[in-house]
Amino acid sequence: MKYELTKDLETGNSFIDREHRELFKAVNDLTEACGKGEGCASLKKTMTFLSNYVKTHFNHEEQLQQKNNYPGYAAHKAFHDKYRSDLNAVMEKISANGAGIGDLAALNNQIGILISHIRFEDKKLGQFLQNGAKG
Repeated sequence: MKYELTKDLETGNSFIDREHRELFKAVNDLTEACGKGEGCASLKKTMTFLSNYVKTHFNHEEQLQQKNNYPGYAAHKAFHDKYRSDLNAVMEKISANGAGIGDLAALNNQIGILISHIRFEDKKLGQFLQNGAKG
C-alpha cells in the first residue's frame, strides 16, 4: 500500500504537510525496497529517519501549538510523548534482535497509528491554524 498525502490527510499548513510528505516518502521507499527483496538493507535507514522525524516534526507541531495557544496542546503533546516512547521500544527491539515478522508488524502498526493521528488530530490543528489562530 502506497501512502499519499490525500485531501483527507492534508492539514492546510504547508510546513506540516511538507513534513508529512517526507514521512510518506520514507515509508513508501521502505515498502518498495521490501518488494524488491531489499527491505533489510533499507530498514535501518527508515528507522533512523523515523527516529529523527518524531523528534523534529513533533517539536515543530508543538511549537506551533504553543505559539498559537492551541486548546488541544496538552492532549496532542501527550500523544506525541507516548508515541515517541512506543516507537523507540519497537525500534530498540529490532536493533537488538533483528527484524522478525512480528517486529516488522509492530513497526507497521506504529506507522498506521501515526497516519491515523495525522488524519484526525493534525487535521484539527491545521483547521485551528487556518481559522485565525494568533501568530
